[in-house]
Amino acid sequence: MNFEVDWLAFYLIEQLSDDQSKQVRMSRYLSYHDYEKSELKYFLEGEFTKIAKRKAELNPATEGAPTKLGQFIVEPGHPLESNPNYAMFQKLLNATGKEEVFHNAMPLVQSYLKTPQVRGGVLLLVRAKLDKFDDKFLFILKCDFEQNTAIITDENSLISNVEMAINSKNMKSVMYPHLIEEGMVDAYHVKIHQFSHARYFEEFLKFIEYPQTITQLISDEVINLARQHIEYVYPEADSQERIRAEEEIELIAASPKRELTEKWEHETVMEAMQILTERQPEIELKFKLDHLQVRALLADYGSQLHIAKVNNRYVVVLEGDYLQFERGHSPIEFLKPKGLEELVKEIEERSLHDYYETLTTPAPAQPSAGYEQQPGRQDFVPQTVPDDDTPPW
Repeated sequence: MNFEVDWLAFYLIEQLSDDQSKQVRMSRYLSYHDYEKSELKYFLEGEFTKIAKRKAELNPATEGAPTKLGQFIVEPGHPLESNPNYAMFQKLLNATGKEEVFHNAMPLVQSYLKTPQVRGGVLLLVRAKLDKFDDKFLFILKCDFEQNTAIITDENSLISNVEMAINSKNMKSVMYPHLIEEGMVDAYHVKIHQFSHARYFEEFLKFIEYPQTITQLISDEVINLARQHIEYVYPEADSQERIRAEEEIELIAASPKRELTEKWEHETVMEAMQILTERQPEIELKFKLDHLQVRALLADYGSQLHIAKVNNRYVVVLEGDYLQFERGHSPIEFLKPKGLEELVKEIEERSLHDYYETLTTPAPAQPSAGYEQQPGRQDFVPQTVPDDDTPPW
């Protein structure tokens, strides 16, 4: 996969000393022939192919995924051309010559300069095409300035500080249209890449939205399944039971951490799980049992992961063909496991013992009314108590 550059627009961005605003200090246009003879060709060698080959899921696993697919926002009943970012990209893809490129690039550059958290550096706009196809692609690249950079010069000075140095290591990029595979493009999506917690490189393209993560999609789907279950169990819309159940679901949907609600039977959970895993087989299942963390796949539930109760205590059973240990050694590696029935019997006996202990343990003595305990002392001293609570006026 090799890209051939048609033209490149170079913008040197610097921060003004008096405030946080940025300005373009220098701009330059390179045609195909100019680019072939410039040092930029060696600087960007292989970068276009690397950007094109980066995998981006339509629904990433997390919001912090460095590579995402953005989609143009289009109002119902309006064509794709009504989106300002799409129109801007199309003008740049069709631009030829220095004047037309700079004219059509100006709205994009100005939008970028006004975006918060923008740092000084180099902004590159490039139109390129695959050498085997006629499809044209727009690349937007940003390289930040490196701080305190030094380079080796000669045997006399040895090193020299460089104030404005850039490299392609953490380069941010936008590629449009999205290249699904060679010869197949998607005009509705933009691929954006940014290794940073600050998502400003997404923000300057204001009319592009990013789909939900898999976690968000699954969470929404689970809540929808729960609402459908409530409608089935309580068909009367105005019944107190249904209203109360719907309120509980809303609280669960808004809560970041939740406990087991014990509302659905195992068969109902299995039906809901199968609906979800048919669409996304690799959905993760993560939860905590006291201080123990369990991490598996949702599809493991019911086959290799089981949840039960023994005398009001939760028991998680993990089932598999082998156990593997990593890092360091522990005596558990030499264990000869008990039978499951024996283990369950021990858990039952231990939980019953703990329960009866709580019943027979006397409650701690409480101070008598009118007395307070002094810090560091075991005795009690009288506390002044008024004869009545009548206000003194």
